[in-house]
Amino acid sequence: MNSTFFFNALTSYFVVIDPIGCALIFYSLTLGQSTKLKAKTMATAMCIGFGIILMFALFGETLLTALGIEMDALRIAGGILLFNTAFRMITTEPTHEQPHDVRIGHITVYPLAIPLMAGPGTLTLTVLLMAGAPTVVDQVMVIVAALITLTVTLLLALISSQLRKWLGKTGDEIIQRLLGVLLAALAIQFVANGISGLFLSGA
Repeated sequence: MNSTFFFNALTSYFVVIDPIGCALIFYSLTLGQSTKLKAKTMATAMCIGFGIILMFALFGETLLTALGIEMDALRIAGGILLFNTAFRMITTEPTHEQPHDVRIGHITVYPLAIPLMAGPGTLTLTVLLMAGAPTVVDQVMVIVAALITLTVTLLLALISSQLRKWLGKTGDEIIQRLLGVLLAALAIQFVANGISGLFLSGA
């Protein structure tokens, strides 16, 4: 197993999914709900999100090939999309304080599973990581990295009320901005690799 590749995959998933941000959004969506109901809802959302990620990990590249889309083109497009997400993370104010008039049964799929856990950025990242995995073991590690990140998201969501009190608004903003910078760097790297690949294939 390539430990460096696994660490990069795990870090990338943490940056894109943002377990702390997900937990804080979950907290704002489930105010007043029982702990048991919160756990059931978050666990269901995690299973749905992981199922979608797993499908893209196994069949994403095949789907792209069938559509005639090169991986380098996806790297460039995915990098641009991820950079847009990063830009918004850096420049916009966190919205965790806004109230949501939503019953808990309505938030399992949207917005918890999609797009918070298995959004466009996560799915693009999954396909790119799987395509760049040098061995089958490394491909398995990509899936494991996604599962670890979602598990951490679940655990943080279950203690989200304590997490919100501990971080406060300032800590929340700092984490959002920092993750945004890391995601921007990751996005630029994807674009650079894609451009390089296209030029090399056309040479």
